[in-house]
Amino acid sequence: MTKQEKYQFVEELSERMKNTDNFYIMDAAGLTVAEVNAFRGMCFKKGLSYQVVKNSLIWKALETLEGGDFSEFKEKGVLKGFSGIVFSPDSANEPAKVLKEYRKKHGKKDDPKILLKGASISLDVFVGDEQLEALSAIKSKNELIGDVVGLLQSPAKNVLGALQSGGQTIAGIIKTLSEREEA
Repeated sequence: MTKQEKYQFVEELSERMKNTDNFYIMDAAGLTVAEVNAFRGMCFKKGLSYQVVKNSLIWKALETLEGGDFSEFKEKGVLKGFSGIVFSPDSANEPAKVLKEYRKKHGKKDDPKILLKGASISLDVFVGDEQLEALSAIKSKNELIGDVVGLLQSPAKNVLGALQSGGQTIAGIIKTLSEREEA
């Protein structure tokens, strides 16, 4: 890659990071080409993209992002060794779920072949594979909207249920009382 091509690539990567709120940096050094392609395919099915990138180019792109402090990535060794980036345009938790699913299908529990090095969720930084569980538990925007709608509907359903059951109770009492008077 020429110097000009590197500048252009960093510019494109930086633009992609600006337009994508969520990205994960993975270490897939222990994977074969077929295994990397299997992981890439799982990402593609979920609307994610996986790209292997040199660490120096990732760092140059991160430096151009405004509002985020990615120094922890450099300090804690996130940008060392083999690195690939998973971009998630919509869901913050989808890459973590895909990684867990991949490990379940292709890896051993005590020897995961692909590791989470770090993640950026709306410019918040998460470092280390131990963050995987927390990241997979983050709710997506649509899941949060569904929760809010469910919470808003719940009191209305309770009121309607009480009104409907009360109407049947009153009708039952009136019917019983009208039958008693005749006897």
